[in-house]
Amino acid sequence: MEYLFSSAVGVLTAGGLYLVLRLRTFPVILGISLLSYAVNLFLFASGRLVLNQPPLWQDAGTSYTDPLPQALVLTAIVISFGMTAVVVMLALGSYLSSRDDRIDMEGEVTSIMREDPDTGFGDREVLTTDAGEARS
Repeated sequence: MEYLFSSAVGVLTAGGLYLVLRLRTFPVILGISLLSYAVNLFLFASGRLVLNQPPLWQDAGTSYTDPLPQALVLTAIVISFGMTAVVVMLALGSYLSSRDDRIDMEGEVTSIMREDPDTGFGDREVLTTDAGEARS
């Protein structure tokens, strides 16, 4: 049973890392979800896998299953669901604003700060790309 769980954690982690390194947002979101599933299985397995045992100690039973990893997994499921929802909304907003879901850093935008001589504060007026073309 432990070999099955450790193999599942390894496969989910490898698949999650592979998808996180992709250049599109949707595979990255799926990769983060797979990584959170791997962490959930790891937390669940850390409580020692015991079959057909109650989660609380009783007088009649000699052994029991530790309930703390189960509570941690339930909490992690709720947190990962909320995190996935937020990341999906951010990716959707990014796609709708730029009409592209690539996440590479080619053509990185850099800004030129111009200082106002009267106030001494900087103001971002001109944006340039690596190709040298100016846009506002």
